[in-house]
Amino acid sequence: MLFIRHLAPFCLAVFFVLNTHHAQARLKIPFGNREVLQTAADLPDTDAYLLPDNKHYLDLGVLHEEYNIAYILPLWITKEPRLVGYDKQRATFYELTGEQLREILTENKLEEQKLLRLGFYTRYGGKLVALVILSLIIYGFLPSKPKDVTPQRV
Repeated sequence: MLFIRHLAPFCLAVFFVLNTHHAQARLKIPFGNREVLQTAADLPDTDAYLLPDNKHYLDLGVLHEEYNIAYILPLWITKEPRLVGYDKQRATFYELTGEQLREILTENKLEEQKLLRLGFYTRYGGKLVALVILSLIIYGFLPSKPKDVTPQRV
């Protein structure tokens, strides 16, 4: 009975050790360049901004490319933001000429520089979080001071 009691945890531990490579293969953290498209300005739903499908309306979006980890940790901007036409329902964007863009901005009294501004987290937050994580990893590898042990007579 004692043998079986010790054999079960041992078999379970061997099973988990032998199957860890399967778990690692399934858990992939994506990283690399990705395009990010966000709504910059919601334009009025008028015939002037009606798309050719006659169902959706054009809005303004900001498109930029960033290098990030796991879609939530932007490390740096690889392509600066630019204004594009944006269809929210289909999540697609349209290139606008300089003349079209100026016309849309003046009609709706919008400022291009304000629309192109990226948030703090997108610009700098990812770098700060990555720095904190890297610091914690390095701190974990530093050797700790050994504790003084005083012998006691029992």
